[in-house]
Amino acid sequence: MRTLVTGGAGYIGSHLIDRLLDRGDEVFAIDDLSSGRITNIQPHLAHERFHFVNDTILNAELVDRLVSGVELVYHLAALVGVKNVVTDPLAAIKTNVTGTEVVLGAAFKHWRKVILASTSEIYGKSTKIPFHEEDDRVVGPTSVSRWSYSNSKAIDEHFAFAYGAKGLPITIVRYFNSYGPRIDEKGYGSVVANFVRQALKGLPITVHGDGQQTRCFTYIDDTVDGTLLAGEVKAGEGSVFNIGHESETTVLDLAHAVKRLSQSRSEIVLVPYREYYGEGFEDTRRRVPCIDRAKQVLGFVPKVKLEDGLRRTIVWCREHYTR
Repeated sequence: MRTLVTGGAGYIGSHLIDRLLDRGDEVFAIDDLSSGRITNIQPHLAHERFHFVNDTILNAELVDRLVSGVELVYHLAALVGVKNVVTDPLAAIKTNVTGTEVVLGAAFKHWRKVILASTSEIYGKSTKIPFHEEDDRVVGPTSVSRWSYSNSKAIDEHFAFAYGAKGLPITIVRYFNSYGPRIDEKGYGSVVANFVRQALKGLPITVHGDGQQTRCFTYIDDTVDGTLLAGEVKAGEGSVFNIGHESETTVLDLAHAVKRLSQSRSEIVLVPYREYYGEGFEDTRRRVPCIDRAKQVLGFVPKVKLEDGLRRTIVWCREHYTR
């Protein structure tokens, strides 16, 4: 199959490309390297079935050409990371909304199936646990930029469902706190990346708030499994799926696990949200997916436990973060 991966040099996109090439696909990737890294796809640049374009998905003419030449589109390109969104909400909105409009418009024109990567941020600060795909969204006021990412991805999903209503084959996957090798050292999109960087460099491991907020961390292999299944299973078309692990962990417990597994001497420090995000920041207290739909329709079952995934991640980070 000929496939296109937008955001192909990113953490998840590059792992997806690994798997697509392994199964024999001819893969086209586009990434403007604003957050993706060329090192993530460096081993494939000379591969005869891999083609990389360093450009933005806002380049509509280019995206149209790329989409016209493939059979399946994995749309992962987005501005990610709560800190980045809070710092520059305009860039996030333009990339996430306009970029998705460009990609879906080209897919509709050439009639290509699209897998749209979305996020657990969709659910906002809902307290109805676990999150089901059809649950109501609960977000804060539009004057708080923290919620612009959730809203921009919600618009992306509305776009996808609107095209789906016209018959275009689309499937949406909502990722829950993916982590693993190639997570960004700056930690822009992952608390795991931030904790591991701090632990390996002997810096204080900074936990925001009281650390009792919980998340469900999903190892990259499981994230990619769910993404590939969304592309393969026709019964999933026209629907949205939570792709995550159901095991709930407090952020403070995560910090202790990273410290123990990395044999770090770093101290764990509680830091007020305002010191990192500024005044008025709101966090989600619990974020837990219901994955019944993904299990029943896609056959998705996460396999990697947090401790095993953290060990593998720390091994990779020890080699790459300390250079």
